[in-house]
Amino acid sequence: MQQGTLMRKVKSKSWKKQRYFKLQDDCMTVWYKSKKNGNTKYTFSISDVETVREGHQSEVLQSLAEEFPPEHCFTVVFHGRRGNLDLIAGSPEEAQCWVRGLRRLVEIVTKMDDSPGRWICDWFQKADKNKDGRMSFKEVRQLLKMMNMDMNEDHALRLFQMADGSESGTLEGEEFVLFYKALTQRDDVLGVFQAFSQDGKKLTLLEFVDFLQQEQLEGENTQEFAMELIARYEPSETRARHVLSLDGFLLYLRSPEGAIFNPAHEPLCQDMTQPLCHYFISSSHNTYLLEDQLRGQSSVESYIRALKRGCRCLEVDCWDGPSGEPVVYHGHTLTSKIPFKDVVSTLGQYAFQASDYPVILSLENHCGPEQQDLMAQHLKGILGERLLTAPLDAHDPTQLPSPEELRGRIILKGKKAESLAHSPDEAPEGEASEDDDGPEAEEEILSQEAKRKAKKSQAKELSDCIIYCHSVPFCGFQPALARCRPYETASLPEAKARKLIKEAGNEFVRHNARQLTRIYPSGLRTDSSNYDPQEMWNVGCQLVALNVQTAGAEMDLCDGLFRQNARCGYVLKPAFLRDAETAFDPDNPRSRAGVGPWSLAIQVISGQQLPKVAGSKASAIVDPLVRVEIHGVPADQARLETQAVDNNGFNPHWGETLWFKVHVPELALVRFVVEDYDKTSRNDFVGQFTLPFASIKSGYRHIHLLSKDGMAIPPSSLFVHVQITELPYPE
Repeated sequence: MQQGTLMRKVKSKSWKKQRYFKLQDDCMTVWYKSKKNGNTKYTFSISDVETVREGHQSEVLQSLAEEFPPEHCFTVVFHGRRGNLDLIAGSPEEAQCWVRGLRRLVEIVTKMDDSPGRWICDWFQKADKNKDGRMSFKEVRQLLKMMNMDMNEDHALRLFQMADGSESGTLEGEEFVLFYKALTQRDDVLGVFQAFSQDGKKLTLLEFVDFLQQEQLEGENTQEFAMELIARYEPSETRARHVLSLDGFLLYLRSPEGAIFNPAHEPLCQDMTQPLCHYFISSSHNTYLLEDQLRGQSSVESYIRALKRGCRCLEVDCWDGPSGEPVVYHGHTLTSKIPFKDVVSTLGQYAFQASDYPVILSLENHCGPEQQDLMAQHLKGILGERLLTAPLDAHDPTQLPSPEELRGRIILKGKKAESLAHSPDEAPEGEASEDDDGPEAEEEILSQEAKRKAKKSQAKELSDCIIYCHSVPFCGFQPALARCRPYETASLPEAKARKLIKEAGNEFVRHNARQLTRIYPSGLRTDSSNYDPQEMWNVGCQLVALNVQTAGAEMDLCDGLFRQNARCGYVLKPAFLRDAETAFDPDNPRSRAGVGPWSLAIQVISGQQLPKVAGSKASAIVDPLVRVEIHGVPADQARLETQAVDNNGFNPHWGETLWFKVHVPELALVRFVVEDYDKTSRNDFVGQFTLPFASIKSGYRHIHLLSKDGMAIPPSSLFVHVQITELPYPE
C-alpha cells in the first residue's frame, strides 16, 4: 500500500478512471491522483473509513458485474454522509492487499481514538514537514496554527526551550512529548483537583469519594465506585494504594464515567413490553434518497445508512417499473429509480445489525395489482419468517403488541383493502391522501372515484401482509376515538400537525396514547430540509419522519433523543404521554402532574483541541463561542451563549455560567453548539453534542463534540460544570 497501486475508480457504468493510490508514511492517510490533472492529489484519512466491503457490494459495482469479477472489486465506506469510494484493482491479490490493509488500519485507529499517544504521534507527523524526525522552532510555530492556536511567540519559544533538553535547537522523541504535555496542561482541571487534595499532588481514596459525592452526585456505593475508577484510570502504581494522581483524575474526567451523558442510559434500560404507540420510534422520510427530492439519487445505500444509525421506520415509494418489476423513487420527479427487490434484499441484510427491535416498512404503494403481487412475493421470499404476516399468538390485531414481542420482525405499514372499504367515502376537505407529499398534497381532495379505484386495485396478497399498521386518512380525533382501532395509523404533513397541536394539543396527546401517528415533511421541502421534530414529540407523535440524509440541528435533536436505550431506535414516552386520559397539554406545562420546574446552571469552563472550520485556510484560527439550547415544550425553548474567545481553538477558556428554567424535563433536549464567531457574516459550525435533559450528569463533565454528520471528532471537547436544582411552582 505504501508503494502505491494503480486502480480504477468508478462512479457509473460509463465513468471509470485510473487513479494512483498510495498509503502515506504516517499510515493514517491515503492519497490518490489522476494522470490527467497532473499532480493534483486527493486524500482521505483512515479515521474517516467505517468499513470496507469486498466484491460487488454497491450498486455501481453490481452494474459492472459482467465486466469485472468480484475478486477485483471493493468499496470503501466512509462515516457520515460522505459518498462511497468504489475501486477495481488490477488483480485479486492487489484487491486483497488493500482490503486487508484498510481493515487492519481501521481496527488500529478505532482502538487508538482516545489514546493521548495517538494524538502526540499525529501532530508530530503533521508538523515534521521535512520528515527528518526532528522539529525546529519554525515547524513548531506552523504546528500551533495547525492546532488552532495563536500563541504569543515568546511564550511558545519558552515552552520549546524548556522541552529541548539536549539543547540541539530541535525537538525529537520524548522532547516533543514534553512540549505537547506543556501545551495541553489543564489548569482548569488542576484547580478542581487541588480543591479536594490536601497536598495538591494526589487524591486519597476518601478525598476522591468526597469529590464524587459533593460534585458529581454519584450517590450510593461511592467508595466502591471510586476504587473501580482508580483501578481503571490511574496510570501509576499508586493505584494499588487507592490513590489518584492528577493524570489519573484527568483520564477519569475524559472517560465515559466523566462525560455529561449518563453511562447508565447507554445500554438497554427501558421497559420494552408496552404497546408500540407508547414509544418514540426513529423514523426516516423518503429513505431511498441520498440527496434532494427532485433530482437526487435513489440508492439502497440510503437504507443501509438509515438502518445503521438506528432508524426503525423506513419509507418505500413503489411504482410500476417498465420491465415488469416494481421500482422505488420519488414519483413524478427526476430522481433515479432502484428496483424494489433490491430494497427488500438490503432490508433483509441490514435490518437488525444496529438493533434487533422491529422495523416498520412504510409502503407508499402506487403499483397496479400485478406488480403488487410481485412486491408481496419479494417481501415473503426474501424476508421469510422475519416478515410479520399474521397477528401474534397473544394478540388480536386490534391491540398493538410491544417492541419486545416484535423483536426481529419486519412490519408493513400501508393501505389495506378492508380499511379502504370501511373508511369514510370522503376525506375531510383539504386532507391529503396518505403519504402523498408532493407540493400540492395539502390542497388535494381525494374524490370518491379515486377511492373506488384504490379499493379495486388493492392486491389481496400484499394487503394480507399488513397486520398492525393500517394506513388510513386522518378524519379527526373524535372519529378515531369512536372507531377505537389502535392498529390504524394516520400520516400527517408537518403543517397539518402544527395546526392540530395549536388547536387541540391535549386531544392530540390522548390520540397518540392509543395509536400511532406519522408526521412527514412538507412537499415544498424539495431540498430535503427538515422541520423541527421537537414540537411533534411534545404531543407524543411516534413516527416523526425526517430526511436523515440532511445534516443540521433537526437531525442533531433526533440523534440526541435516540442516543439513549442502546440506540435501539425506540424510546419510551413519558408516563403523561402514555395515559389516554391525560390532562397534559404542551402549551400548559402545569398540566403535567408532578414536581415543579428545574433550574439548570451550566458553567462553560473551557474547550480542548476544537477542530478547524471545514474548508478553511490552514492559517485560519477559530474564535469560538459556545451556545446552549433547550428544546422542549414552548415554555422551555431557550438559547444562551458565551462570549467569543479570540484566536484560540486549542484551549479556549470562558468561565461563564448560563442559567435555564426547565418546566417539563421529560421532554427537554439540551444541545451544545460550538461556533466560530464572525462579526460580519454568519458564524461557522465547529461541533455539537445533543442529549436528553434526563440523561445529563451533574458536576464537572466533559462533552465530547460531534461533527455536523454526528461523527465523533476526538479529542475535541468542552469542559463544563452542571448543577440541576428543583424549584417550587409559585402558588
